[in-house]
Amino acid sequence: MTVPISAAYDYFLDLQSRIVRALEEADGSNFDADPWTREEGGGGLTRYLEGGSLFERAGVLFSHVRGKALPPSASSHRGELAGRSWEAMGVSMVLHPRNPHVPTTHMNVRLFVAHAPQGGADVFWFGGGLDLTPYYPFEEDARHFHRTCRDALQPFGPEKYPAYKKWCDEYFYLKHRKETRGIGGIFFDDLSEGGFDHSFALTRAVGDCFLNAYMPIVEKRRGIDYTEKQRDFQAYRRGRYVEFNLVLDRGTLFGLQSGGRTESILLSMPPTAAWRYCWTPKQGSAEAELQAYLTPREWL
Repeated sequence: MTVPISAAYDYFLDLQSRIVRALEEADGSNFDADPWTREEGGGGLTRYLEGGSLFERAGVLFSHVRGKALPPSASSHRGELAGRSWEAMGVSMVLHPRNPHVPTTHMNVRLFVAHAPQGGADVFWFGGGLDLTPYYPFEEDARHFHRTCRDALQPFGPEKYPAYKKWCDEYFYLKHRKETRGIGGIFFDDLSEGGFDHSFALTRAVGDCFLNAYMPIVEKRRGIDYTEKQRDFQAYRRGRYVEFNLVLDRGTLFGLQSGGRTESILLSMPPTAAWRYCWTPKQGSAEAELQAYLTPREWL
């Protein structure tokens, strides 16, 4: 059976366009467009903004790449697929706002297909999710973000949100720091249950809920005044974001192992970050309050 991927291709391109339009309106700046091709097969379109009034860096990336043999990061837990030709497509984005009261966020939706040898059946799976990384957290924002994620998944069964929330908490966890990257969200992978149409519908619901989950938080917090001390703390916490992406993130590893475009893969990095040796915020400070949010908890 050949997987019908053309509808997914069209959806992912449209999702990228819709998100970029909303972000341009919010920032008041236009995103640049950088189309690229990959020598082994495929390519993509990187839409990005550097130095905006709202977003210090924003990247919304579409890619559709192909290869002759699955890279280790994709076949390590699917040994029976090793050696198959493959293609992957999707939208991935990270937004790093300038104001430390506005949280960083990440969203990704993707389709992966391992093509069958002649006469066999293709194997596909969808994955994705969205999560929120605040620096100065507001509990009502965390609840809004999680409520929007829950409502998007509700048509696919009440068990989906708790399962995908737990998956997110466990995936975006810095083991070497013993803390979560932020306040979580939802995450799923290896989704093919119920067939292509059902899995694709769930993936669309996740992608489509992003703007409703994130933009109301942006509008509520973007006008709060901030200090250089708060910007310094933002840079310090961004260091944790860098650590996760370079040490633990499977998407980053897949992109680099598969010969992806390095500039696009690393666009998820913040434009500035900082590290301090054995530093902890002063007890009782606003910076110290963040630590209470870096342990998995129930928000709804």
